Amino acid sequence: MDIMYWRLIADVIGNYIGFPYVQNLFGARQTGKSTLLHKVFPNPALWLDLSNPQERTRYLAHPGEFIAECNNLAKTKAPHIVVVDEAQTVPSIFDAVQSLYDTDKTRWQFVLCGSSARKLRQAGANLLPGRSLYRRLFTLSVMERPFPVEQTGVGEPWPLAVAALFPGLGSSANLFPPCDLDERLAYGELPGIVMAETKVRAPLLQSYAAIYLEEEIRREGLVRDWGAFARFLQLSAAESGRMLNIAAISREAGVSVQAIKSYYQLLEDMFIGFRVNAFSQSSRKHLFSTPRFFFFDAGVRHAAAGLTPGMDLVKADPGPIFEQWVGQELWKRLQYLGRGRLYYYRTKSGAEIDFVVELDGRFIPVEVKWTEHPTVGDAAHIVRFIHDLPGKTERGYVVCRCRHPMQLHAQVTALPVRMI
Repeated sequence: MDIMYWRLIADVIGNYIGFPYVQNLFGARQTGKSTLLHKVFPNPALWLDLSNPQERTRYLAHPGEFIAECNNLAKTKAPHIVVVDEAQTVPSIFDAVQSLYDTDKTRWQFVLCGSSARKLRQAGANLLPGRSLYRRLFTLSVMERPFPVEQTGVGEPWPLAVAALFPGLGSSANLFPPCDLDERLAYGELPGIVMAETKVRAPLLQSYAAIYLEEEIRREGLVRDWGAFARFLQLSAAESGRMLNIAAISREAGVSVQAIKSYYQLLEDMFIGFRVNAFSQSSRKHLFSTPRFFFFDAGVRHAAAGLTPGMDLVKADPGPIFEQWVGQELWKRLQYLGRGRLYYYRTKSGAEIDFVVELDGRFIPVEVKWTEHPTVGDAAHIVRFIHDLPGKTERGYVVCRCRHPMQLHAQVTALPVRMI
């Protein structure tokens, strides 16, 4: 029997079972959406898998059949659970759900799942405003896949700690097996990858980049020149974590600037990447305003960039990969929390802070350093940032590989990554 591991959002979705709302769950391919829904809804009255070409073709040709099948379910005291997987592939399903929902809000509970928002917008699909709850599922976070027990340590929790943001969640859950930092940086956090044997992880990630991404993108029907997009995908993956340089990628990929912009938007719509905007609320002038772009997962990023995921890649240049991983982890926490924003800070004179978290009206600057021995010099830009925003920033952090928390300055703490 397969072990069912805990996912943070399972608790959130489960809390709304029986409530008269449509639940939408979106996320990149292979993040575990179908597995999660099978766990939360083990005995649905109706389950449509629209990733199956035969099923998809049937409902595209005869959209009314979905309404007829739902109406065939007899009225009962508890609502019938109806799950539609890869719902975006048949946009008319959303209109059908609205019609059924407006007819009887308590007869069915609809759960719609998908891996792309682009097709829904293009088709003008009805996203059920006022009737639905929208959720995202990401790759595994430290909440779900912790560091080894012997590495956890003790210390004063920082404001973005799991216990501080999500009190009580997962306290007795069946978590994914723990792993160390190097493994996370080498292979990423996709559930299917982390549970595979080490020797097959790299080939699986390369297949994901070469097959799954191509399949998803071709299904969108928006990329006419696959060769140009393939060049863009490799370049954008190599540039992950850096400020967007659309003009340079346009030259290297051999396509127009406008095409590159649309390609980046496509990656966001498919949940393959996300932007981190530049911080602009400082009194300092000459701040950069160009956003940075991050792939959603370190392992997928490696494979898409044409690199071989593995420990050798981490050993060769760990710093940038570590910084991207921390950014991905912060992004996931804020998205699950449903509030807060993630920025980066950089001035044209060279002052730089990797991430600035805005949460509940406060700003938390976070520097990421690969070092095991942080010094006061690593805190210099954070100290200046705090000075420039009096009353809005109380403390900053240097996330690194030190063994225990260290006070680098009265307002700056070096935080071991295991405590993130």
